[in-house]
Amino acid sequence: MKTHLTELLATAAKTIAPDVANLNIVLERPKSAEHGDFASNLAMVLAKPLKQNPRVLATQIIDALPTSDYIAKTEIAGAGFINFFLNTQSKQAVIKDILRAGKRYGCNQSGHDANGKTQKVQVEFVSANPTGPLHVGHGRGAAVGDCLARLLDANGWDVTREFYYNDAGAQIDNLTVSVLARCKGISTEHEHFPEDGYRGEYINDIAAAFLTKHTVVADDIEVTASGDINDLNSIRAFSVAYLRHEQDLDLKAFQIQFDVFSLESALYANGTVEKTVQALIKSGHTYEQDDALWLKTTDFGDDKDRVMRKTDGGYTYFVPDVAYHTEKWNRGFVRVINEQGADHHSTITRVRAGLQALDIGIPQGWPDYVLHQMVTVMRGGEEVKLSKRAGSYVTLRDLIEEVGCDATRYFLAARRADSQLVFDIDLARSQSNDNPVYYIQYAHARICSVLGQWNDDPAKLAHVDLTPLGNQHETALMQRLSEFPEVVANAAHELAPHIIANYLKELASDLHSYYNEYKFLIDDEQLKMARLSLICATQQVLKNGLDLLGVSAPKKM
Repeated sequence: MKTHLTELLATAAKTIAPDVANLNIVLERPKSAEHGDFASNLAMVLAKPLKQNPRVLATQIIDALPTSDYIAKTEIAGAGFINFFLNTQSKQAVIKDILRAGKRYGCNQSGHDANGKTQKVQVEFVSANPTGPLHVGHGRGAAVGDCLARLLDANGWDVTREFYYNDAGAQIDNLTVSVLARCKGISTEHEHFPEDGYRGEYINDIAAAFLTKHTVVADDIEVTASGDINDLNSIRAFSVAYLRHEQDLDLKAFQIQFDVFSLESALYANGTVEKTVQALIKSGHTYEQDDALWLKTTDFGDDKDRVMRKTDGGYTYFVPDVAYHTEKWNRGFVRVINEQGADHHSTITRVRAGLQALDIGIPQGWPDYVLHQMVTVMRGGEEVKLSKRAGSYVTLRDLIEEVGCDATRYFLAARRADSQLVFDIDLARSQSNDNPVYYIQYAHARICSVLGQWNDDPAKLAHVDLTPLGNQHETALMQRLSEFPEVVANAAHELAPHIIANYLKELASDLHSYYNEYKFLIDDEQLKMARLSLICATQQVLKNGLDLLGVSAPKKM
């Protein structure tokens, strides 16, 4: 309907302002139903180039609108807004649209280029160091990242989900010596235990598995421990593989799948890092000073230049990130989105500066970043800080075991990523209307119960007469259903899965209000079938929305 109205306005604009080019026609839904179903500021946009009063222009636009079977009336409001009031037939049309489209309702092709070709986008998320179990912060990144990938897929992008392991550097050295200490029987409280070592119980598990020459399989690797405590390379390789496998299990429990796993160590092994450094030197954006190699990041908006190669010959942490993103660009991704913790904020400017300094055609502002804030876990009104297994933080597995995958995913994705999140375990476990997951899933289950009692072929509902629908609750529900495609497009554009979560709460509220007010399996056959069609369409949209969040749509609760 929004597309239809936009086309009508475009035609009218060409009639009264043929010389105005690149016109951006905006349609919004008024906050109050008294102001219609859609409103446009087109008259005010044209007022300046045409040097006319916007209310006078609004009248001209309305007179120039082509005939439409869906508009009941138009009116001019305020400084020149044009309000559109749709007729009952147009509002009811959404039901048949939903029943015809099914699981594709809400999808679009905004991810296609001007020639209609699907564009490639990569979403990198979680990307946890293989030094311990995934914590709740990783869980938030997993929920938001996976929802982003689902949203982009629904908007027609060719999506690749990617996990990047930082399996090189000091943190892996600390992991290695921590496992070595436990292999030697040194407790975490002992003075000889590494000062920066990892102290969770999982380190003891790794040490025990290493000593028994265990074999682990993680994604693309299989590693068998040598059992020799003097073989640090074996300890390192086995420990990383062991924790990669553990993280794989966490992600599987969280219903997360990746298409590609990339390793930082591979960037060094295959020479990508060194090639990138040499390319930066060749581009003329580096200089030597104080026995170190510097990148002129100030040329690209940074507040100061950054060291690339330290005096000891090692590279600083952002250098492999630049190499990694160069490799992403070479793989043909039109767009790259990194979902990471807020502590990565300082790296954004440096990575982008390094990519610009390569002078290989990478656009400014590439890649995109979505940064999530911290999560505070509460139980019984008190903060939960520790996991026995991890030793210093709440793990993702802890949450899944406490409240289930659905509630964990929903709660972690239901707020803006850049806002701090309080995860209330008691609320997430409750079966009450205060729990948004329960509230939404219960709406879906209620509809399934009614359709189950009806016990007839749902295909019949796509062809019924909808004219009996029109009371306040039905109108509100049809209005909400018609908004879903726009909500999906907006959530993808804003990289904001919480928009879907908020919409589903509102849709569930509309359904529950309707359900509590009216009966569906009534003697009036025409009205019964019309109402069943409406709630069947509502069921489909609830399921489609929950799918975008990776949350199940149960038929019984």
